[in-house]
Amino acid sequence: MLFDRVKPLDAILATAEKKSLHRSLGAFQLTMLGIGAVIGTGIFVLTAEAAQKAGPGMMISFIIAGLVCAFAALCYAEMASMVPVSGSAYTYSYAVMGELIAWMVGWALILEYAVAAGAVSVGWSGYVVGLIENAFSIDIPDTWVLGPFDGGLVNLPAMFIAGLVTWLLVIGTKESATVNAILVAIKVAALTLFIILAVPVMNMEQFEPFSPLGFGGIGAAAASIFFAYVGFDAVSTAAEETKNPQRNMPIGLIGSLAICTVFYLLVAAGVIGAPGVSSQPVMDAAGVVGLEPGSRELAAQCAARAADGMKDVVCSKEALAFTLREIGWPQIGNLIGLAAGLALPSVILMMMFGQTRIFFVMSRDGLLPEAFSRIHPKFNTPHVITILTGIFVALFAAFFPVGQLANISNSGTLFAFAAVSIAVMVIRRTDPGRHRPFRTPALMFTAPVAIAGCLYLFYKLDVKSQILFLIWAGIGLVVYFAYSRSRSHVGRGHIEVHEDDPDAPPTSVPPIH
Repeated sequence: MLFDRVKPLDAILATAEKKSLHRSLGAFQLTMLGIGAVIGTGIFVLTAEAAQKAGPGMMISFIIAGLVCAFAALCYAEMASMVPVSGSAYTYSYAVMGELIAWMVGWALILEYAVAAGAVSVGWSGYVVGLIENAFSIDIPDTWVLGPFDGGLVNLPAMFIAGLVTWLLVIGTKESATVNAILVAIKVAALTLFIILAVPVMNMEQFEPFSPLGFGGIGAAAASIFFAYVGFDAVSTAAEETKNPQRNMPIGLIGSLAICTVFYLLVAAGVIGAPGVSSQPVMDAAGVVGLEPGSRELAAQCAARAADGMKDVVCSKEALAFTLREIGWPQIGNLIGLAAGLALPSVILMMMFGQTRIFFVMSRDGLLPEAFSRIHPKFNTPHVITILTGIFVALFAAFFPVGQLANISNSGTLFAFAAVSIAVMVIRRTDPGRHRPFRTPALMFTAPVAIAGCLYLFYKLDVKSQILFLIWAGIGLVVYFAYSRSRSHVGRGHIEVHEDDPDAPPTSVPPIH
């Protein structure tokens, strides 16, 4: 029963073939799309989270997370070039390992996309609030711009941006490839400017002690900032719009990952080495244990340290802008805040778009209620599930700290990545004769390393995130056996693929990142 109900791969590929006239993205556009999807809240915000867990050792954390993603990307590249259709890990799993695994992957992707959209909304809020406070020399009460765990009541700016993006998705507004290129350029320019200003003035003494909480802290930081790399898999969901996907998908996936890794290491070095700013973890009152990021205890300790004139990057909601202001570039710091304010909503849009389209495909497969795939008569968008998703994203953003949301999102992403890595090995055995324009090098080494890396990072997540993921998975199994299994189209023998129906919205992520 575990591997039954496989969605015929040839039927999926036949659908993709009907859409061949729409292929327009090349390797460069895919790489830009990948960079746009990857560079977001992770590097702009979670640098502070990483510093609290690992101190300067977060340099190693970025490398560990990047390596795990690199191995997973090689597995994604083979699947994406061989199965160039929408749905990403969900579709791959359905075609290779059957319905139950595909359902669990799709269910986990809800955590990846919806919770991640909430995390990015919180990150956007931190930068925009910091920009307004510094540009206009005002102090906005924490009550309305921070969640209860961070010392406030509700994060209204984060709710606002989530609501705005939901409205844009309902009315069907899509940014053009030109706007996408501009937004990517803004983010890359902001990080480049930060590197140019911060790296030359680094004080190497700031790197001592390099690993205050040991390798365990470095691993925990890697598990958190793994979020900074999430998004490269969204490139594979654009496979149906890609020219020569067999060649260009691997280039887009691995190229965007490599470029982002270089940026991340340079940015991390600039933050850690900033004179007069501490990137060491904030300890408890006894000075023994590093406080949990996003906790009330950390918020209280940060307030006490700020009152004493201490400058801790850990305590900032806008780490990069904060660092620049402290090293003598206040106006450039404000520009970084403005860049984040302009660019991060596009990441929220991408996350929510991916979420609603995966829901849409699952609904079309009969695994979710038909209402989820209902199309708005005027806007031609799946408005029901878009509004539902938007409500949950806004609630996540309003009440939870960015680090906790990122960790929960990571748990779902790690499951999906591991599933794709397993799928590549399975299909090599079950369908060895299928044409593979790109073959994952040393698959029997690469895929197990990717799986082991995902398991390690999941192990290093905080216990709350692990438990929430297991509860979510349990709910998913109940929903599947109570509802989805009996209504599945594949289970009923309906193997046609609906994605090319004239009333369907696009099910692959457009160039909006």
